[in-house]
Amino acid sequence: MITTIRNLVHSKDLLLTWTSRTIQARYQQSVLGWIWAVIQPVAQAVIFTVIFTFFVPINTGDIPYIIFAYSAMVPWTLLASSLPDMSGAIVGNMSLVTKIYFPREILPIAAVLARLIDFGVAAVLLAVLIIIFRMPIYPPGLFFLPIILAIQLMLIIGLGLASAGANVFFRDIQPLLVLVIQLWFYASPIIYPVTSVPPQLLPFYFLNPMAGILVAYRDVLLYGRIPGTYLIPSAIVALIIFLGGYWFFKRVEYLFADIV
Repeated sequence: MITTIRNLVHSKDLLLTWTSRTIQARYQQSVLGWIWAVIQPVAQAVIFTVIFTFFVPINTGDIPYIIFAYSAMVPWTLLASSLPDMSGAIVGNMSLVTKIYFPREILPIAAVLARLIDFGVAAVLLAVLIIIFRMPIYPPGLFFLPIILAIQLMLIIGLGLASAGANVFFRDIQPLLVLVIQLWFYASPIIYPVTSVPPQLLPFYFLNPMAGILVAYRDVLLYGRIPGTYLIPSAIVALIIFLGGYWFFKRVEYLFADIV
């Protein structure tokens, strides 16, 4: 793993170049361009606000539901958009994979880095909403944001590498991944607060790594407090998935050129 990461670092120029190419290709003929980075999370947050404010009210305390939902939709969209891109990164670039040798993980990792730019654009709007709604800002808590994001990226990269490697052999992986993401959405505290989960189920609920990650984002950004111990299971699960996904990808990497 150390050697693999060292090789990836040595290929950082290729990684950055491919990330830039991915971003340019995505918005090259797009009229709205970067606006698409916020359309999806904003649209979903607005729909959920209407439903869970007027039709099926959900108690979010002093936090307006629109910002409650959007604060979770921004990181969730990063995961939900990155994984399909990563899963098809190898198959979608088969001509490159079969002709030139380079660390193959560059392709799926570049996909998530490109989505990270979208995440940053959407996060700017979140910051504007926090200011407009006068949410309490707790500077010590903000220092945890890079840690929370790093945990989430470990989770995404691990899952993305595993799905990218498996998709070479089984093309059912991408549609299956879309279904899993849809189910995972409702198993995570996005449209409802974690206080809605029965206390006796919380230890099992937080085995879902996105549960702790999303609650941590909200605690830091909306409630002005540092993340609790619930983030530890998320970090452990994310690390295990990262190492396992990376190991699996490198384990089957040598077969890509023959099968693709």
